Amino acid sequence: MPMIYKSLLLLVLLVLSASVRAEVALNALSEKEKQAGWQLLFDGRATKGWMTIAGERIPRRHVQDGSLNPHPCDYMLVYDSPLENYILALDFKITPHCNSGIFVRTMPLTRRGGKDVGYNGIEIAIDDTKSAGYVDTGAFYDLVKPTKNAMKPVGEWNHIVITSDRNRMSVVLNGEPVSQIDLDEWREPNKRPDGSAHKFDVAYKDHPRKGYIGLQDHGSDCWFRNIKLKRLP
Repeated sequence: MPMIYKSLLLLVLLVLSASVRAEVALNALSEKEKQAGWQLLFDGRATKGWMTIAGERIPRRHVQDGSLNPHPCDYMLVYDSPLENYILALDFKITPHCNSGIFVRTMPLTRRGGKDVGYNGIEIAIDDTKSAGYVDTGAFYDLVKPTKNAMKPVGEWNHIVITSDRNRMSVVLNGEPVSQIDLDEWREPNKRPDGSAHKFDVAYKDHPRKGYIGLQDHGSDCWFRNIKLKRLP
């Protein structure tokens, strides 16, 4: 075999090997992550551990190409155990005009007073926008604006890290800290600490610190993968 063909074959094998390694790394914990106490919440294949807001097991159709897609479902897909004090890390990818979000501290999972279940949690917004307002990606929805919109273009994977630690929460998007909140400062319903109004009839100082994680469906395809959690003391 001529040397040029041997070189090409070697290159192809190297690319394939790299692809296999990358595929293995998806929805899996590295040894370093295992030693650090990280937990895998989705293995890329099964719906185990995930349910509807009614507590029913979710259909297999929500698993798509190693990712969870909440669309369509009844508001959000929910991890089946309420959690308190943790770091949540995951990747997400949106479609054009997407409106989605990641809910934390959702408790209970029942609607109240005609409001959707989202009123019982705190949402980190995911939206196909370029701005950095109260409803844009990285915001604590309608509560705290992100310092910037650090999301990648539609169709590319983003990495988000959400820390929920007692009264404090923060969001890091694609390696950039974008928002934080101290819930002890939120003493009145419908009012931010600076006195401006928001939509939620909740005094977040008294909101449950333990609750469910949810991946929202708001009418658009949005995929989530590499969903990992590390519990904090």
